[in-house]
Amino acid sequence: MQNHLVLITGGARAGKSRFAQAQALALGQAQVSFIATAEPLDGEMRQRIAKHRAERPPTWETLEAPLEVPQALQEARHGVVLLDCLTLWVSNLMLAGLEVLPALEHLLAVRAQTGKTLLVVSNEVGLGVVPENSLARH
Repeated sequence: MQNHLVLITGGARAGKSRFAQAQALALGQAQVSFIATAEPLDGEMRQRIAKHRAERPPTWETLEAPLEVPQALQEARHGVVLLDCLTLWVSNLMLAGLEVLPALEHLLAVRAQTGKTLLVVSNEVGLGVVPENSLARH
């Protein structure tokens, strides 16, 4: 599978990352690049990041990119790339005062230019009750 864009979405803590990793492994075998957008800003997030790292095969390349996802995609060594997660990346962009739509368009342009298969994990932020804060509603 080359030059594909795959969106994996669902509720928070619904197993999306595990599912995405299995799909990436099937597509890229051991040759997968992983773009991580989470930042370890508190204890809970540090634990979640550590858990996710432990679940990934040690042969995978990991690129930490809270903001520069398109650049990380360009730098990725492998043809199969897993981005986990789009929701955190968009939140990071918004909190940094950056424009989201141009960043997303740039990511899509880089993906098309590189010909890499990109699996993207995203949360269903508005699924269920109305989100409690303005950032999530935005």
